[in-house]
Amino acid sequence: MNLTQETVKVRDRELVLFKPRDLDFYLEEGQGLADFPFWAKVWEASLVLADFVATLKPPKRILEIGAGLGLPGLAAAAFGHQVTLTDYESRPLELIRRSAEANGLKVRVARLDWFEPADLGEFEIILGAEVVYAGRLFEPLLQIFRRYLLPGGEIYLAHSRERARVLVPFLKRAEVEFEVAHSLRRLRSGDEVYEIVLNRLRPKGF
Repeated sequence: MNLTQETVKVRDRELVLFKPRDLDFYLEEGQGLADFPFWAKVWEASLVLADFVATLKPPKRILEIGAGLGLPGLAAAAFGHQVTLTDYESRPLELIRRSAEANGLKVRVARLDWFEPADLGEFEIILGAEVVYAGRLFEPLLQIFRRYLLPGGEIYLAHSRERARVLVPFLKRAEVEFEVAHSLRRLRSGDEVYEIVLNRLRPKGF
């Protein structure tokens, strides 16, 4: 894999992320949308989530799911948290390991299949950026929350507002067992302004 580096500033820290240099291959004729590596981009939602994580008082035991390039989890580690970063695919996990090493960060990196979750322990905080994207994943995602979240723990999810068509039904279902709070964050990049929905989920009864 031909790689490049992207430097991202989170509060007063600069983090180096390894990512594929050229995505044109995935856009060539014959490559379908399913072949495109959505994990290979620093999404605006991950920038917002990383910035938020920097405000949490360490040390917390944190799990990032669907980590992709791992910015929120790496940011959490940079700000003193104990972090496990997970994804389903092996390629982003390899890049996360390289990025962690380049930044001098100690993190745990593990493959996670939402349909057959491994024993990773329990966590005070679960993070996810752009992880709600298909109705068939609603129940597996909720099972992940039930399995890995410590009693009284919190889940923080960040999504582009454009995902509302899928995100809103998921949050409605989640409200059966979680208290859900919403915050709208705006991120400016050049002439573009991105609207990111940040959600906090807390198990009811705590």
